[in-house]
Amino acid sequence: MSIALLLRRPLALNAAMRIDRAPAWLWIALQSAALWPTWRWMAARVADGSDDPLGLLALATLGALLWSARGQLRCAPRLPWLAAALAGTLAATLLRGWVTPLATSLLAIVAWACSLLAFLPAARAHGGAARCAIAATPVLTLAVLALPLIASLQFYAGYPLRVITAEASRWLLGAWFAVQREGSSLLVDGRLIIVDAPCSGVQMAWAGYFTACAVALLRGRANRAFLLRLPLVGLTVLAGNVLRNTVLVALEAGGHGAAALVHQGVGLLVLAAVCGGIAVVMGRAEARS
Repeated sequence: MSIALLLRRPLALNAAMRIDRAPAWLWIALQSAALWPTWRWMAARVADGSDDPLGLLALATLGALLWSARGQLRCAPRLPWLAAALAGTLAATLLRGWVTPLATSLLAIVAWACSLLAFLPAARAHGGAARCAIAATPVLTLAVLALPLIASLQFYAGYPLRVITAEASRWLLGAWFAVQREGSSLLVDGRLIIVDAPCSGVQMAWAGYFTACAVALLRGRANRAFLLRLPLVGLTVLAGNVLRNTVLVALEAGGHGAAALVHQGVGLLVLAAVCGGIAVVMGRAEARS
């Protein structure tokens, strides 16, 4: 066999591999086009100020995951995930106009994530020869986080979370102040301090779960390991939000918390600590027997 033929063979194999990956990209592109009403609704909800644009970061992360595995996409998709993607896309299309846009968008985005899981490899190249596993649960969770749902969570869960936060802060502040809770507000030494919507912790929860998903995918955490650590993620977010609120209320009661810069500084410090702690928890290697 000639040397020229040997040199051309890898090029031919690479070309064949690129052709084999085309059906995966074609399916994902066609499904994305079929879900166009969902993307349009999501973009409009963010553009008109109805919700925060945090979901764009989750979408970008899923796109980066797909791009990092572009040369390893499966030629034969996993049929259960592909069937779930097809069923979810059809359901979202048929139910549009009959149920709320958020519900149909949830179906659509989960169906889109199922399509990614159908073609993503079991693991992708990571750090040279190392392989990094791709679990389904972080991918599906990121898809849910991609939705513009902060405003809806604030509406339905914001007040109960504010009450829990206020009660926990009342208990902590009781060592230094005379504190009573009235609904989601605190009466500190006769001064009424409102625990408002930003103090509910909804945005901190989004950041915490996003960090958990990103680190789990980066470190190749299995589904079981990811799910077992999710309760600790929630507890970390709750503790961080209570700490932030307690510090801000204490500063306000002491006459030192009026400046917006103080509120923002404390919030950013606590958010960084919460996300850092979650990254450590999710990135820690599993104990081996």
